[in-house]
Amino acid sequence: MNLDTCRTSFAEVNVSGSAIEPLPTNVSELISNSLAIIRDSKLLVVAKDGTGDFTGISEAVDEASKGSGIKRFVIHVKKGVYKENVDVGMRNLMLVGDGIGKTVITGSRSAGGGSTTYNSATFAVTGERFIARGITFQNTAGPAKHQAVALRSNSDLSVFYQCSFEGYQDTLYNCNIYVRRPMSQQKNTITAQGGTDPNQNTGISIQSCGVTAAKDFRPVQSSIQTFLGRPWKEYSRTVYMEIYMDGLISPAGWLEWSGDFALETLFYGEFRNTGTGSKWGGYHVITDPSTALEFTARNLIAGEMWLPSTGLPFNLDL
Repeated sequence: MNLDTCRTSFAEVNVSGSAIEPLPTNVSELISNSLAIIRDSKLLVVAKDGTGDFTGISEAVDEASKGSGIKRFVIHVKKGVYKENVDVGMRNLMLVGDGIGKTVITGSRSAGGGSTTYNSATFAVTGERFIARGITFQNTAGPAKHQAVALRSNSDLSVFYQCSFEGYQDTLYNCNIYVRRPMSQQKNTITAQGGTDPNQNTGISIQSCGVTAAKDFRPVQSSIQTFLGRPWKEYSRTVYMEIYMDGLISPAGWLEWSGDFALETLFYGEFRNTGTGSKWGGYHVITDPSTALEFTARNLIAGEMWLPSTGLPFNLDL
């Protein structure tokens, strides 16, 4: 979720500020290795069929939060559909599912249904160093319900690996971005980054991914415009690097918002993208790799300093 969205949402809940500080495919082996890497770690199991320690994720999180002196708490969430809204406030929690589409956390809160954007999240995490692996986070409210968050992360130094995020407005999606069918007379916009300070090293960097149409959008994609992004705040920064884009992207690439708003201050960049949807001039085609390196995990989020401790695979550079 965008930092400025979070700041706006803090006001909704009367919060004045916030302090933001090669893997095996076998889940059992992954959990065993994770526990071995980190001393003073502990494991709980959640299973819908009652074979674990708990049948609900929130119960397990509540139990985990009681632990003291534990460096990493691991919760294995076995396959199943968990209809609950989960709020994680503790540090150093790792949530391991059985895979995308197998372990599903789902909810339907929305701004249109009476919730706030902030509180609509199916899964919310604020504790730093959170890790999720092999889980689908879902909000089923639908496009008519407006903002409906699948995942809200205020967790510094957090990682989501082999996860999916499903919904419509204000939903995150991971390294395969599937554009869904909007409501009648609407356009699709993949990003809306907000930056209010030109001196802040913030933005959205999407690297080594794919942008393609979801099944419900494919039959009508030629009649509906889809854009890579629009500026939400004056210093919006968004970069797509080494992306495959199919033909659903509008030839303009990016969408203006409120006339010429932010056109002189935003930064939109494309670097070494491929596919039929990547062929346009763009606002800023990056030709120098040294410029593109500014938006890699090494430089944008100082990944070299903390990603190795997660035990997950990552790429720091181009």
